[in-house]
Amino acid sequence: MSGATLIQIFNVAGKIGCLVDVLTFMKESGAMCGRFKQSQPSEHYLRAMNWALSATRSEAAPRFNVAPGMYRPVMHITPGDGVPLMEDLHWGYQASWAANKIPVAINARLEKIAGKYWGRLLQTGRAVVPADGWYEWTGEKGQKQPWHIHPASGETIFMAALAHFGPASDNKAVNGFTIVTADALGGMVDIHDRRPVVFSAEDARLWMDPDLPAEAAEQLARSQGMGPDAFQWHRVNKALSNVRNDGPALMAVQNDEQESDEQKPEE
Repeated sequence: MSGATLIQIFNVAGKIGCLVDVLTFMKESGAMCGRFKQSQPSEHYLRAMNWALSATRSEAAPRFNVAPGMYRPVMHITPGDGVPLMEDLHWGYQASWAANKIPVAINARLEKIAGKYWGRLLQTGRAVVPADGWYEWTGEKGQKQPWHIHPASGETIFMAALAHFGPASDNKAVNGFTIVTADALGGMVDIHDRRPVVFSAEDARLWMDPDLPAEAAEQLARSQGMGPDAFQWHRVNKALSNVRNDGPALMAVQNDEQESDEQKPEE
């Protein structure tokens, strides 16, 4: 694949536009970070960033199984007035002119973010997605095993994102976000060869700073993202593969011989 991750989302419904029926996620073509975990209320993430609890417009409920097409809390600093803000945004971005030309992207490769398609958002749309971890899959089609990748410290992570915040549009992805990904540097290659760019709270605040030049922001993402040695990963319940499943039971640790009898993936 080139920089954009391909996804097709069908039957989007629900109060906040959550994906509840069919998701075709083209992982085989190189996509990564197609699910993540945001299991805490927004106040938890605001505290982790050391922001005021009033700095939120988010109405999204905590979720263990976040999928593309869902509206999730994203943190950014508004240009001009410099106000910190958390608000719900569609996971998946497509430029307003790109409909029927360029697919919706849930990930943006770090190597491409200074280019023509992403360059404007690198200047004006830097954001972070607070999370507890993310998921990857291994194995053959029909036998996919999900893995939960999370910080060894147990602390909140802040995934680098590019986002557009604007007036309502018929195309939900126009006001959407994409997660910036980098090479896994070998440490996670047994799970996937790419990973999200993850910041500490301090570096996340710098990444979001509207006064930081785009070139410096790109260098920050290349040099300050947390490395593989900061993370742990383990197998979890295969029911995670269905986006309709949610809850702490999905986090049950699976060993090489074990499969959960509590939840089975729906066909």
